[in-house]
Amino acid sequence: MSVTLLWVASFPGLEVSRSPGLFDSIQHAKFLDSSKVMSQDYGSIRAKDRERRWRFYSLSTDMKYACVGRSGLERASNFPMVANVLANPAAGEVAVSSEQKVYDVVLKQASLVKRKFGSMGEIDARPDIALPGNLSLLSEAYDRCGEVCAEYAKTFYLGTLLMTPERQRAIWAIYVWCRRTDELVDGPNASQITPGALDRWESRLEELFQGRPFDMLDAALSDTVARFPVDIQPFKDMIEGMRMDLKKSRYKNFDELYLYCYYVAGTVGIMSVPIMGISPYSQATTESVYNAALALGIANQLTNILRDVGEDASRGRVYLPQDELAQAGLSDEDIFAGKVTDKWRNFMKSQIKRARMFFDEAEKGVTELNEASRWPVWASLLLYRQILDEIEANDYNNFTRRAYVGKTKKFLSLPVAFARSMVPPSKVLSPVMKT
Repeated sequence: MSVTLLWVASFPGLEVSRSPGLFDSIQHAKFLDSSKVMSQDYGSIRAKDRERRWRFYSLSTDMKYACVGRSGLERASNFPMVANVLANPAAGEVAVSSEQKVYDVVLKQASLVKRKFGSMGEIDARPDIALPGNLSLLSEAYDRCGEVCAEYAKTFYLGTLLMTPERQRAIWAIYVWCRRTDELVDGPNASQITPGALDRWESRLEELFQGRPFDMLDAALSDTVARFPVDIQPFKDMIEGMRMDLKKSRYKNFDELYLYCYYVAGTVGIMSVPIMGISPYSQATTESVYNAALALGIANQLTNILRDVGEDASRGRVYLPQDELAQAGLSDEDIFAGKVTDKWRNFMKSQIKRARMFFDEAEKGVTELNEASRWPVWASLLLYRQILDEIEANDYNNFTRRAYVGKTKKFLSLPVAFARSMVPPSKVLSPVMKT
């Protein structure tokens, strides 16, 4: 199942496909052969023949990303875990829940932001450091990332133009890396991808974070993570989500599904918040803003899953909690049969209700972002939430009918999203939102 990029609004002229948020889908481009993972010094990149370098740039993907957490803007101490620990009868051990694992990553990233920039005020990137011979190449790399966004995620790209140049370039670089990563398991060469290839891609990521990018697109991200408080863990977790798609096609309960949604979608929220920035007027905790971003990703990913039940079933995949299916009197055989029954309708109503709950929690945090970054996030939220309405309008037939938001509704949603993006953070906060 491909990834959903969190913060990007879908292009209104296209069908909303598998990518809600940060990245719209790319479906026909040829992907970089990531099995050729190697590292080299940044300075050596500029010596490469330019024509040869461009051969590394092709991307294609259908991304999906989701987020963590259901507590919206609550304090970290009040974060409501579905289950803080899970008993493991077979091993006689106690295992940490998926939600707790994910929130540990949130806390780590929030701590990193506060250590570098303090808990108050606007986050600003370090200024460019002019390295002789490198600055021109780096600018070219960022421009290429921007071209990819402009071509395949038009609405989001326009939204990024409201940001500072530093934020624009950084979010483009993250966009490109996530697409390339997702394409490993969803691109044209997906059938040839092995766990070893993902291991090499992760090694390449580590080199990138050490300032040793492999190609120009890597160089853009390497520069970004050096100048913004972005931790490597969410990037590694996304790769782990790709590994999961290679070996897993069933999820026994929501705790397992939740972790998958974090890997393939929530990670983008954690990567993106330091780039998009938190409003200097926000009085919410840093952790709560991350949690809201993660909630949006979870909501988007759950929406993808509900929309694509029939498509996934045709590939032998069922991204629905097995225990909840059983409780509803359903099984995989019912999904493969593709018949809409009362049992199926009731099951879908409960799944849609859960997804909407995550959207509700996500809304609480969007206004806490930097003003220039809110519009694409609001657009993503409003557009993707409407897919749930379309599933209902189709009488819950997500086996043979694809729920999508029409062009008219998309265009009507964009000015609404822009208007909401102009609303500043609340000055009167509830106790749980205060630090």
